[in-house]
Amino acid sequence: MNFVFQFLGDTEQSEDVVQDTMLKLYEKKHYYREIAKFSTWIYTIARNLANTELRKRKRRKVTVLSQMTRDEREYELPAVQPETGQEVESEYAAKRIQIAIHALPEHFKTVIILRDIQELSYEDISSIVGVPLGTVKSRINRARLQLQADLKDLR
Repeated sequence: MNFVFQFLGDTEQSEDVVQDTMLKLYEKKHYYREIAKFSTWIYTIARNLANTELRKRKRRKVTVLSQMTRDEREYELPAVQPETGQEVESEYAAKRIQIAIHALPEHFKTVIILRDIQELSYEDISSIVGVPLGTVKSRINRARLQLQADLKDLR
């Protein structure tokens, strides 16, 4: 779930994609070849479905709040709990990191999520994304450099 959420940034859509992944695993179980780890196969399917959802999202109509009527804009705001300064800073940093990851090009975003968030090995990542090991290492390094540059003001 966390892996898919890192791609989509939406809990509800992530749950849908995870459910679709499980269905696809069941439907296509006879295609699994034991030459690869089962987890690698799962991540590959989840990544492909998450990318499909991102493409669908780009085609969907987005309603801007300022274009909505007054009645449409009225909704109940959730209660705000008081937080300490450190909690606010930590939440802000986490949100900035998530935004920076989502801003990365797709080929960088995929490998950085698999390596630094899901903590998969370079070999597993290579199998999931279908590129040579050296390419995976290069993409991870470039993604980290880009994130470091984008987040330099958080130090």
